[in-house]
Amino acid sequence: MTSTPPDRPDTGGGVTPVARLSEQNLRANASLASGGGLIDPLAADAWGHGAAWVASVLTSLEVDAESIDAQTLFGLPGGDPRARPVMALHGRVLGTKPLLAGEGVSYGYTHRASRDTTVALVTGGYAQGVVRSLGNTVDVSIAGHRHRIVGRVAMDVCVVDVDDARPRRGSDVVFFGDPDAGHPSLSEWTDATGWSAAEIVATVGSRAVRTVVA
Repeated sequence: MTSTPPDRPDTGGGVTPVARLSEQNLRANASLASGGGLIDPLAADAWGHGAAWVASVLTSLEVDAESIDAQTLFGLPGGDPRARPVMALHGRVLGTKPLLAGEGVSYGYTHRASRDTTVALVTGGYAQGVVRSLGNTVDVSIAGHRHRIVGRVAMDVCVVDVDDARPRRGSDVVFFGDPDAGHPSLSEWTDATGWSAAEIVATVGSRAVRTVVA
């Protein structure tokens, strides 16, 4: 079952990726996050997670936001290692096409295929927080398998080398999420971009569609 915060309606279409927010993980993390951090967990729209939603969950748990560590609350790198990520960024496959050895993809052809392969066009680009420096550097997960983002990330889409996989149009793509579920981790994004985890989730949460999942 899913619900969508009223400040970020789920349009159900277009190229905007979806930031899925786990209420179960937020509630579990709150019990691990005692001891105030340096930054208010409700600042910057609750680090991109939605301040109204986060505040309502903490209120229901009778937890004072000022008394907890935000990194642990949101399951970010640097917090309690037992905490699980609250945010997972999902896109979807728009289509696939063959890419022959030597052919390039995206602006400037920063990636050329070393062999005949298949690439997928995926929703999510730098306008939604998929940082341009992630191209040729990190993987996404499609149907439980990891595939590399190749070429430069465009404004609203990116290209993924899916090799011999043939994902259907509309297939779910996980940019980052819970490593315990086999998803790429937010730490891979921080290593690739030099951004902090807080900067990434705040940017993604302000630009993607936000949907709360139970």
